Amino acid sequence: MKTAVHSTLRSRPPAPLAFTLVEMLLVVTIIGILAALVIPKIVGRSEQARMTAAHADINGGIKSALDAFEVDSGSYPKNLQELIQAPGNAKNWHGPYLDRIPLDPWGNNYLYYYPGKRNQRGYDLLSVGPDGKEGSDDDLGNWAK
Repeated sequence: MKTAVHSTLRSRPPAPLAFTLVEMLLVVTIIGILAALVIPKIVGRSEQARMTAAHADINGGIKSALDAFEVDSGSYPKNLQELIQAPGNAKNWHGPYLDRIPLDPWGNNYLYYYPGKRNQRGYDLLSVGPDGKEGSDDDLGNWAK
């Protein structure tokens, strides 16, 4: 009886213990194809999101703070720091108008000019964009292109 049980166990094929090389190559190929399709779309979206965030800062939060300063003081500040700390000659300063001066989405300071180079009667507020250089085509500002 022992031999019958023992012979039955030997007749079963061995269970597979690992993936074959062909299976591994197939999985790697599928992952590569998916990455080639998905990564370019994700990269383009992140740059687009940075541009949108810069526009929101320029035309939203910082602009609102500059306009509030102008309403209170009668003119725009000489620099962005005056939105946080009252200038020495401030008469009707009701700030701080911002908690902190934000960096643009690429980690650069926003540039502010008053009076503006492009907006002669107002101010210029801009991000130097992804290349970090002022005056290039990727600059984003509060003027119409």
